[in-house]
Amino acid sequence: MEGYAVDRISGMDHTAGADDPPTLRRVIGLPLLILYGLGVTIGAGIYVLIGATAARAGVYAPTSFLVASFVMMFSACSFAELSGRIPQSAGEAIYVDAGFGRGWLTVATGLGIVASAVVAAATIGLGCAGYLGSVIETVLGGEVAVPRLALVGGIVVLMGAVALRGIRESVLFAGALTLLEIVGLLVIIGAGFARNPGLLSEIPSVIPSPGNGAAWFGVFGASLIAFFAFIGFDDTVNLVEETRDPARVMPIAIGTTLVLVTVIYFFVSLVAVRTLGAEELAASEAPLGLLFGQLTGLSPLILSIIAVFATMNGIVIQIIMASRVLYGLGKEGHLPAAFARVHPVRRIPRNATLLVTALVLVFAFLVPLERLAEMTSQMILAIFVLINLSLWRIKRRGDTAPDGIFTVPVAIPVFGAVASLLLLAGSVVFG
Repeated sequence: MEGYAVDRISGMDHTAGADDPPTLRRVIGLPLLILYGLGVTIGAGIYVLIGATAARAGVYAPTSFLVASFVMMFSACSFAELSGRIPQSAGEAIYVDAGFGRGWLTVATGLGIVASAVVAAATIGLGCAGYLGSVIETVLGGEVAVPRLALVGGIVVLMGAVALRGIRESVLFAGALTLLEIVGLLVIIGAGFARNPGLLSEIPSVIPSPGNGAAWFGVFGASLIAFFAFIGFDDTVNLVEETRDPARVMPIAIGTTLVLVTVIYFFVSLVAVRTLGAEELAASEAPLGLLFGQLTGLSPLILSIIAVFATMNGIVIQIIMASRVLYGLGKEGHLPAAFARVHPVRRIPRNATLLVTALVLVFAFLVPLERLAEMTSQMILAIFVLINLSLWRIKRRGDTAPDGIFTVPVAIPVFGAVASLLLLAGSVVFG
C-alpha cells in the first residue's frame, strides 16, 4: 500500500548504524504477545462486570458474554488483516489514515486511544489502591489507614518505571501478572466443577429458548456491558514493530486471545450464576470475591491480593500501549518528533512513556473519572466503527494486500462496523 511500505516479513531486529537513530527492538514472540493480549483484555473488568451482567440478564448472563464475543469477532478479523497490511505502531490511527486520508481524523483517533488508555490506567490505579489499602488494613488489623492518594501515586510511578525498563522486561512482568490473574479465575472454575460435577449438563439452562423474547432482550442489554470486558485485544497491534514475524504472529495472537477470553468468561459466569444465583451476584459489590469464598472456603483476602496484581498489570499494559501510539504518531509526523525518539539502550519511546505516566497521575489525582470512563468506552466503539470502515474502503478501492498475510472477505468489516455502531447506539440509549 503506497505510503505504508515497511519491513514486514523479516521481523528482524535491525541494529541501527552509527548515524542512524535507534529503533524499537523486535523481541516479542507469540506466547508473550498472547499473554499481553490476555492481560489487557481480561484486566480487572470480569471481577466486577459479572454482577452487572447478572443484574440485566439474570441466569442468562453467560450467554451475554457469548453474544459480545460474537460481535467482537468481526472487528478482531479486521484488526488482524490491517496489522498485516500496515504493520506500524499507532495501529488504529494509521489504519484510519490509510482508509480515509484525513490528517485530523488520524490524530483524533490516535489521541482518542491515548485518552482512553490514560483514563483506564487512572481508574485502574484508583481501584488498585483500594484493593491494596484493604489488604494492608486487613493484615494489620485495621490499625493503620493508608492514604489512598499516596498508594495511587506509588503504584502509578512504579508501573511507569516498569514500562521504562524495556519492552521485554515490561511485557514479561505483565505476562507474569496475567498468569496470576488467570489462575484466580481458573481456581473459581475448577472449584465450581468440583462442587457441581454436572455443571456442563446445565449449560442449556443458561441459554434462552429462541421464543423467549424477554430473556433475549435482557441478554442483549447485558451484552452491552459484557462487550467492554472484551476490549483490549486490539491493543496488541500497537506492539507490531516490537514483534517477531508480525504478519504470521499477530493474527494468531488476536484470535487466540479472543477465544481464550470467551471460554474463561463463559465458564466463570456459568459457575457464578449456578452457584450464587443472579440476584445475589447483582447485589454484591465484590461478586467474585464472594463466589471465591463460598466455593473454596478460603478468605476473600486471597482474591483481593490477586486483584491487586491484576490491576497493576492493567496499569503497566495501558502505559505501554498509549506510549506506542504516541510514538507511532510522532514517527509519521502527526505529532512532534520528540515522541518518536527511542532510548538508545532500552529501545523504548522514553519521552512518550514519561508523558503517559505523568498524565495517568494527573487524571488519578485531579479528575472525576466515572463519566470520563463511560465516554471513553463509547469513543472506543466509535473508533471500532472507523477501523472497520477503513478496511472496507481499502478493499473497495482495490489496494493489493501483501503476500502471505491474513485476509478476510469484504463483508467482514461491514458486519464489524454495523455491529460496533449498534453497540455504540445501545450504550448511549441504555447507558
